[in-house]
Amino acid sequence: MIPENLRFPIGQFEYNSDCTEEEIQNWITTIQSFPQKIEEITTNLQKEQLAWRYRPEGWSVKQVVHHCADSHMNSFIRFKLALTEDTPTIRPYEEQLWAEMIDEIDDNLSASIQILKGVHHRWVIILNHFTSADWNRQFIHPATQKVVMLKEALGLYAWHCEQHLAHIMQALEYQGKFGSL
Repeated sequence: MIPENLRFPIGQFEYNSDCTEEEIQNWITTIQSFPQKIEEITTNLQKEQLAWRYRPEGWSVKQVVHHCADSHMNSFIRFKLALTEDTPTIRPYEEQLWAEMIDEIDDNLSASIQILKGVHHRWVIILNHFTSADWNRQFIHPATQKVVMLKEALGLYAWHCEQHLAHIMQALEYQGKFGSL
């Protein structure tokens, strides 16, 4: 059994439907600053460090970075679908299987960091122009059949950014104790 604090070092996401404008702005700031933080924390890492896992059976640092690029591209598209269609059903993907693909274990993080910079730049432009009604637009996630409002999705992805930054810091703190990819 993996200790909960290794799997979720910042805790699990909890959404408050009564979130404030200040919370929404903080989430946007997190989305905006994430690519720079990822770049800063990974720029000087050696190949060995990129292979360190953040927990037993967890992803390596490089898998986390590549996963964030994949995940955030998908989220950006989901936002755009929800803004342009009436409660669309989004397309899920098998993130664990994607994490095992050849591009996910590449030691060169530059393409994924460029993706994050571009996607997050465009995402923040859209987020900063949301109307009150836009935050209540929604999509359906077919895996859970849950209807997700965009303000909840924003909170989730701000948490996702912080969670994966914590995973990378955790991998570096434990210096390969949990194995390497």
